[in-house]
Amino acid sequence: MPKAETSGKKLVIVESPTKMKSIQGYLGDGYEVLSSVGHIRDLADRKAIPAELKKTSVGRYSIDIENDFSPYYVESERGKKTVAELKRALKSADELLLATDEDREGEAIAWHLLETLKPKVPVKRMVFHEITKDAIRAAVDDTRDLDLALVDAQETRRILDRLYGWDVSPVLWMKVQQGLSAGRVQSAATRLVVDRERERIAFVSASYWDVAALAVKATDSFGVTLARLDGAPIARGSDFDDRGQLKKPVVVLDEGAAAELASAVADAGEASVTALESKPGTRRPYAPFTTSTMQQEAGRKLSMSAKHAMGVAQRLYEKGYITYMRTDSTALSQQAVTAAREQAVQLYGAKAVPLNPRVYASKSKNAQEAHEAIRPSGENFRTPAQVAGSLDRDELRLYDLIWKRTVASQMSDATYETTTVTLSVAAGERTAEFTASGTVYTFKGFLEAYEEGRDEKRSDADKADDQRLPQLAVGDVLGVRDVEPKGHSTNPKPRYTEASLVKALEERGIGRPSTFASIIDTIIARGYVTKRGQALVPSWTAFSVVRLLEQHFTELIDYDFTAALEDDLDAIARGEQKRVDWLREFYFGGGDHVGLRNIVDNLGEIDARELNSTPITDTATLRIGRYGPYLEVIDPAHPDADPRRVNLPEDLAPDELTAARAQELIDAPVAGDRVLGENPANGKLVIVKDGRFGPYVQEIDPPEDELVDEETGEVVEAPKPKRGAKKEAAPKPRTASLFKSMSVDSVDLDTALQLLDLPRVVGTDPESGEPITAQNGRYGPYLKKGADSRTLQSEQQIFDVTLEQALEIYAQPKYGARRASSALKEFDADPVSGKPIRIRDGRFGPYVTDGETNVTIPRGEDPLAVEFERAVQMLADKRAKGPAPKRAAAKRATPAKKATTAKKSTTTRKTTTARKGTTEK
Repeated sequence: MPKAETSGKKLVIVESPTKMKSIQGYLGDGYEVLSSVGHIRDLADRKAIPAELKKTSVGRYSIDIENDFSPYYVESERGKKTVAELKRALKSADELLLATDEDREGEAIAWHLLETLKPKVPVKRMVFHEITKDAIRAAVDDTRDLDLALVDAQETRRILDRLYGWDVSPVLWMKVQQGLSAGRVQSAATRLVVDRERERIAFVSASYWDVAALAVKATDSFGVTLARLDGAPIARGSDFDDRGQLKKPVVVLDEGAAAELASAVADAGEASVTALESKPGTRRPYAPFTTSTMQQEAGRKLSMSAKHAMGVAQRLYEKGYITYMRTDSTALSQQAVTAAREQAVQLYGAKAVPLNPRVYASKSKNAQEAHEAIRPSGENFRTPAQVAGSLDRDELRLYDLIWKRTVASQMSDATYETTTVTLSVAAGERTAEFTASGTVYTFKGFLEAYEEGRDEKRSDADKADDQRLPQLAVGDVLGVRDVEPKGHSTNPKPRYTEASLVKALEERGIGRPSTFASIIDTIIARGYVTKRGQALVPSWTAFSVVRLLEQHFTELIDYDFTAALEDDLDAIARGEQKRVDWLREFYFGGGDHVGLRNIVDNLGEIDARELNSTPITDTATLRIGRYGPYLEVIDPAHPDADPRRVNLPEDLAPDELTAARAQELIDAPVAGDRVLGENPANGKLVIVKDGRFGPYVQEIDPPEDELVDEETGEVVEAPKPKRGAKKEAAPKPRTASLFKSMSVDSVDLDTALQLLDLPRVVGTDPESGEPITAQNGRYGPYLKKGADSRTLQSEQQIFDVTLEQALEIYAQPKYGARRASSALKEFDADPVSGKPIRIRDGRFGPYVTDGETNVTIPRGEDPLAVEFERAVQMLADKRAKGPAPKRAAAKRATPAKKATTAKKSTTTRKTTTARKGTTEK
């Protein structure tokens, strides 16, 4: 068979479509650059496994456990299309360059491409850390072979997560709630948030008082705080433990004592300087950004979630403005050091940089993080002002942060002097000593460019003063005024924010910095955590999940064990550990490790009711039900009676459900049904209720009149039906939900009657003779004519829309021109689907679409600021995730037998001989 003619071009495959255009321009006509759009294949889900494998471990996990944990891969629908396009391009190429990212995932994507494309031309691995012309050309000249150790590490991590999730999650479904999931890292992250809330629940606040005043010297004044009384130190917040007990002997003032002392100090009116101490200090600049520190600072300074920050950084990298954004390294290349020093001198003068360049050694020994810290790309850094016209708002804000951090990392130390003054006041028979501190920077150094943000403090009273003090000397007499007692209370540890949770995960070695954003996104999506402002608040469901895992999967949720797994994956990536041996020990046990399979097979009895219960008081227990948490209350006077249920407010955090708060909820008057009036059409009463699924109105029969004996005037019972008489089923009362714009407190009878009469007949279509109705549905208000429905713009239109208006709506095309004209913005064709990209404003907010794939624009991102490259990347990311899993129907018809031959043809098994433990299909 004659060999296919080649064009002499080299085929370069990158991960992201956004990179294609830039890299193509740098490489020129001798290269063709295409994108894999992320992973092209993954472990199969259960539906994609052939029938003959269903009863094997492959059918259970998509992993052949008995055959060295061989994974069963399938191409995604998007992956099939991508592979077909890549194969066509490969036919005319004389060399293949796999240019995916240089980390475990990127190496694995390159390996999957190699396995699927089966190229007959030379193959090289091309890596780069920034998308600039020099970096891309250098990468072409310095290729390497595929690193199979990195591939092994990624595949081990994927198999580990599948085994963990698919073995542990079903236990949560049975004992806690359907739809929950467990994960090697997400469970540990959830536990961190729950443990912090437990600390807050157990915390006992302590109250203490001190005295504040203003010291005056001539025209200068500064604040002072009571520090000692008769030589004994005054209590501060740091002197109390989390149980409200003192950790050392100090003087604790109450309100009365503080007020009495303040009055005595005010009467004295003056203080003398008894001590004056000055100490010099030095502050070193911070290291350049790693993935973790960038996420933390973006959270603190820019209020970006970890996921949002990584998305913005990804765009900056792909546009060529920063280096690769997934790294543990704090090291800078010589080129970057030179660029940072030159820019610091240019902006802040020659003294802004030290004599020798600063070197930041990377603390990571991980082979996947071989590149440098996150920094502006190129050999000469572009200032934020120079790139402002090319970036959107968030991109510019993050670039500014990275640029400042990088330049500051090579600048000189900041020097300062802190002065502490002690004042003595004769307050009646007692001696009160006040102190104040002031810090003066003698040389700002790197602080000219950058100051790192800080996490929340526990107590304002514990913060050191940072004020400028006047020139003072021991023996000086100062005036004292504005003396007042100050009350303080100790606070529990603040809840985690995304920034502080990222920091905690990194400090404990849980997960990888490149995965922190997806970890946090997952625990929020699962309902384990909600955001209150910036704080992460765990749900009661998260408490039940963590409790189950702690009791029955102790080792798997242990922080040290989870961190040790990361170290083991690093060892596999370095080639120091064998993938199959490690997986066998993890799953079946060995040494001190029990093994996941043994844990799952020997769970024993799990009391789901006890697991989902938390005693709050002697009579009230918090329980987790199908529809959320509630209080189950026992009446002490009638212990055998059915317990009463008290719903909890949705915004009540776990640490706020104290015994006192629970009693308030129990004692609160039950929100009864408010009677709106009588329906004149049928005499029934109309009431409004607040139900489990929202407020609604309902018709009920009026209470029956009492039967009265005409002679005695006594009330008698109504006659009972005869025994055996057939009891007729009561008709179901008419019910209607309130609109979103309505409330239980304000709805009136007329509105309720309108709701009960829905759907409203607008009129009859003169052409078809079909009635047109207006009604409210699951997705909002709409018109209906036979099987044809049209969306209304507001709920009020259900009551107001006329027949003429309805006919006009139906006269417009349902799809096509009307819909196309509603686009907020339009772009050229998507490189994958070949269809034009549009930005629309939908029911759930603005979104990007190419007619096949829809992806919601993140909250806070201006849809009109989204550019073509960003839209292409969003669509590519959505396709890479695949379709959302469909919910199983409650009842299914008997399915027809499905042919499996087509499935077989779409699945692939690993065939490389370079890696053991794989089988050929």
